[in-house]
Amino acid sequence: MTFNDNANIGGGRVSKRGRNTGIAVGGGGLGVIALFLLSQFLGVDLTGLAGGQPAAEPGSVSNLAECTTGAQANADVECLMKGAAASLDTYWAEELPRLGVAYQQPQPVALFTDSTGTGCGAASAATGPFYCPPDATIYLDTAFFDDLRTRFGSSGGPLAEMYVVAHEWGHHVQNLVGTLQTSQDGQTGAASNSVRVELQADCFAGAWTGAATTTRDDNGVTFLKPITQAQLRDALSAASAVGDDRIQAATQGQVNPEGWTHGSSEQRQRWFSTGLDQGAGACDTFAPSDAEL
Repeated sequence: MTFNDNANIGGGRVSKRGRNTGIAVGGGGLGVIALFLLSQFLGVDLTGLAGGQPAAEPGSVSNLAECTTGAQANADVECLMKGAAASLDTYWAEELPRLGVAYQQPQPVALFTDSTGTGCGAASAATGPFYCPPDATIYLDTAFFDDLRTRFGSSGGPLAEMYVVAHEWGHHVQNLVGTLQTSQDGQTGAASNSVRVELQADCFAGAWTGAATTTRDDNGVTFLKPITQAQLRDALSAASAVGDDRIQAATQGQVNPEGWTHGSSEQRQRWFSTGLDQGAGACDTFAPSDAEL
């Protein structure tokens, strides 16, 4: 997915934190139970953040003011994140009210290196990208995009990288709708609420992708050029790479659907494609029966 060179991405809300930069988290952040529930729904094991780990020390923070054009987004991964944020914010500000919910911006996407403090506790690069509901912030170490290719086997590419952000933005939308709160039951399995939450975030990412080439900046310029088939394959490759079955097979040598929290590679690709083809209104992953999910 390629930005139009003259697209204005200056409104994208992204902060870049220096090493060991974060927010103060009193009392070690969230409790173990809360972190376990977040782990189930946000796609990452956060339970290791409990136990009184100190928050990161204050450091430098940048809002990437130098990233202003689509041409820069095409040339630099941090500017790409700012461009994605600008497009996602614009899309959801228009789309979510159509679904009957008022839109509120998340806090600026927090790019960090190695470690940072969050409203969910201290996080490291090993945590992976995640959305933290208490502070309404997406956290991302862009080194994860290398892991997506080398560890998880994705083909990579800009749309694959923006899919990651769009998926986490989907969790913010779920937070606004109330889905995260009402679906927390701590259960796992192929048709669990945890899987349904993750598949809906995939579907929301697909819905943004489908509308991204018609979403316009403040000057009326579309943010992104039409998607090529190669770029779409990259996004589907990323969705497949983080399927529970694929990760279990690679790490455990077997597949156990009872332990799934995110859905299979096939499910993640299918629900992304549903959003892509039919829009956000088709993303009710809680309606299908267990067999249909």
